[in-house]
Order: sequence, then structure tokens, then C-alpha cells
Amino acid sequence: MADAASQVLLGSGLTILSQPLMYVKVLIQVGYEPLPPTIGRNIFGRQVCQLPGLFCYAQHIASIDGKRGLFTGLTPRLCSGVLGTVVHGKVLQHYQECDKVEELGPGNVQKEVSCSFDRVIKETTREMMARSAATLITHPFHVITLRSMVQFIGRESKYCGLCDSIVTIYREEGILGFFAGLIPRLLGDIISLWLCNSLAYLVNTYALDSGVSTMNEMKSYSQAVTGFFASMLTYPFVLVSNLMAVNNCGLAGGSPPYSPIYTSWLDCWCLLQKEAAC
Repeated sequence: MADAASQVLLGSGLTILSQPLMYVKVLIQVGYEPLPPTIGRNIFGRQVCQLPGLFCYAQHIASIDGKRGLFTGLTPRLCSGVLGTVVHGKVLQHYQECDKVEELGPGNVQKEVSCSFDRVIKETTREMMARSAATLITHPFHVITLRSMVQFIGRESKYCGLCDSIVTIYREEGILGFFAGLIPRLLGDIISLWLCNSLAYLVNTYALDSGVSTMNEMKSYSQAVTGFFASMLTYPFVLVSNLMAVNNCGLAGGSPPYSPIYTSWLDCWCLLQKEAAC
């Protein structure tokens, strides 16, 4: 119980600290560029046009809505984080209790802990179920968070309070409105998890020498590196999910002429690919 509470407190603290950067990142993802490019130099010393950095965007938001405006969408995001942590922990706890029942069952012999790929598959599958359950439960709060941020573009006030936002989405879009962008988000999480754990297993098993004294530290570093690599590969799913969450929701940031209306997340994916190829 204490561990769960500490995880919730730690997660909430990190959420509050990262909220301004999260806000800026979402506005950039939907294509909001209020500041003109500036002249800078690349690593080779050549003059190039550069888009403003995250802190420049944050200063622009603060100049309009004040420093408090940088924390727009914090309440539903905190709700999402707390609820997600609880659900994730409950699902993993259920699997642990099932293991104890199997070990204590008649005729069962306690097996040694194995580091084989079978164990990686088992643990990754359980983690996938826990994350998927948490994502499914918390996605409505995620949608509200994104829409409350994106309305900065058109200076709307449609999604201000948590309760009012819930009523607005249900009245205009029904239950399905709370799960806009869910499928690409789930796919991205699942693919990222399997890539991360599989790559970490391969690196720890075949690339690292078990005789190194700092082997545990090396394995923890490899987990972090593979996780970063997996998140980069699955970023398109995150982008598509966020775009679909605000698409055609009555906000300027998700409607023409600012943004096209996508018929599905696959349509959004294909259009983004065409734009990237041009």
C-alpha cells in the first residue's frame, strides 16, 4: 500500500513539473507555429533557419495566459496518472497472486527463476496487459487533457473544467468521443514495450559479458537505451493518436482550414506519410 502511494506521489510530482513542456509539445504536434523561424547556425557553422525551441514557445504561452496558463490541462492529466498507476498496479498484483496460488497448489514444485526468453515473454505479456488496461481506463482523461491544451490555438473555452468537458464530449460525440485516438495509442504502447524488452534481452544476453563487475549497471543502462530507441520508432503512433483525439472536435486546432478532418486513424497516418514524402 505504501509503495502504491509513493508511486502516485512521485508520478504526480513529475507530471506537475513536466506539464509546461508537455503543453508545448502537444501544440507543436498539431502544427501550431506562432513564432517565425530565426537565423541560427548548425553544427557545421552554417547559417540556417531554425524554429524556436520549447522554452521560446513556453514564453509565448506565458505572455498571453500568464505562467499559470502553462499548466492548462493539468487536472485531467493528474487524474489520468493517478488512476493509471492504480490500475496498472492492481493488474500486476492479480498476476502475482495467481502465481502464488499455482506455487502453493497440490503437486506443484516451485521452479527456479529463469532468465530465458520464455520468462521475458511472460513478463512482457503481463506488463502489456497492465499497461493496456491502464490506457483504456485513463484515455478519456487523456482526450480532455489534449483538447484543453489545443483550444489555446483558437482561444476557445470549450474544454475548461473536467466535469464540463465530460458533459460536452458525451453530448456532442457520445461514449466513442472519450476514446478518440485510442487504437494508435494502444498499438504504440504495445509495440514499444515489446521492442524495448526484446532488444534489452538480446543486448544483455549476447552483447554484454557476464563477467563484468558492473554488469547490473550495464544492464540497467541498456534497458534505458533500448527504451529510448523503441519510443523513437513508435513516435508516429503517438502523433497520430494525439491528432485523432482533437480531430473534428469543434476546436480551431482540429478543424479546417487549420487541420484536415480525418475519417480514421489510418487515413491520418496515410496523409502524414504523404506530407513527409513531399
